[in-house]
Amino acid sequence: MDLGELDEDAPTVLRRLRDSEPVSWVAALDGWLVTSYDAAVAVMRDSRTFTVDDPRFSTARVVGRSMLSTDGAEHAVHRSPFVAPFRPAQVQRRFGEDVTRLADELVERFRDDGRVELRSAFAGPLSVAVVAEVLGLDASDAGTVLGWYSAIVAAVTGMGSDGHVPEPAREAMTALAGRVHDGLGRDQLLGVAARSLTEEQVVSNAAVMMFGGIETTEGMILNAVGHLLDEPGLAGQVVHDPAYAVAVVEESLRMQPAAAVVDRYATADVRLGDADVARGDLVRVSLTGANRDPAVFAAPDVFDPGRPNLRSQLAFARGPHVCVAMDLARLEAQVAVRTLAALPDLRLVAAAAPRGLVFRKPASLVVSWGNAPGDAAEGDPGDDRGNADPCLAVDPTHH
Repeated sequence: MDLGELDEDAPTVLRRLRDSEPVSWVAALDGWLVTSYDAAVAVMRDSRTFTVDDPRFSTARVVGRSMLSTDGAEHAVHRSPFVAPFRPAQVQRRFGEDVTRLADELVERFRDDGRVELRSAFAGPLSVAVVAEVLGLDASDAGTVLGWYSAIVAAVTGMGSDGHVPEPAREAMTALAGRVHDGLGRDQLLGVAARSLTEEQVVSNAAVMMFGGIETTEGMILNAVGHLLDEPGLAGQVVHDPAYAVAVVEESLRMQPAAAVVDRYATADVRLGDADVARGDLVRVSLTGANRDPAVFAAPDVFDPGRPNLRSQLAFARGPHVCVAMDLARLEAQVAVRTLAALPDLRLVAAAAPRGLVFRKPASLVVSWGNAPGDAAEGDPGDDRGNADPCLAVDPTHH
């Protein structure tokens, strides 16, 4: 299998693999690729046999051990303080009004223009601003958060076999640690977490939430808006019934999960489907492939917000590493869809095809509304932030 082909046309390549060999050895990955739903769930739920706690997992070398890079009892220690604050009711209470306000403020900046590139003007800024809010920083600190994020992502994706962490990433982690330390006395998310975690552990998990919340949420918003405008009448349905945005976002997550894969490492020789996986092997789970398994989702290549099993999609993984902040990410994407759909006669001008082996989203997405002229013009290229895949749940040496 050619990785370039997978990058360009993931659904077709993954369907071919799933139909012929749902657990396939891919030489270009030096590991196994899982494309069927049942095998994907089996891997993600069995953290004893398929672990994230492996020296090849470079994120831990940059940010330290966290809920992302540990399993078992240690993982429970890292994750437990964040479970209750990110339950749906708590997310709505703590962040609902702020996310709506931030989305409205961003739209007001370009409302009179009639046309905008959404990644740079809306999806990216919204995800960064919400992460700043989650970390207990002021909205004015969004640019600072983005700087930390960029330095850490560059270190994770560019790390060599020597494990050296570049100085910009070290400086970013030091700056983040300083901000975390200054805010630990407050009755906010990280301050509450510090009651059961060491300060070092709080900082590591704050870094994970920072770049996870930026990269995947930005992708969720762009993918959802792209699907919304690809389907005639959907935007009007959301305007008529704002709650319909929930189904649109959920089906978009199934069709094009922003995080396309998660990586695990086998801790023992094991039979997975028809494959003999050896101890130490990389096992990469394709969430994109599993989410289009016809054994679970009828007509899997059709965008259908009315399908009855929307919440069976695997975009947020399963098992002990299911995304702890998934309902905050959902909230952001739903608010984004509702806010943008309210623009009069919102329409798609140009969108780059979603790309990425690890995180999939369009590099740019241009929309217009009202009587905006020049809708046939080419889309703006957008910025290139995030084009390098920040490995939240993958080993960058296998990109």
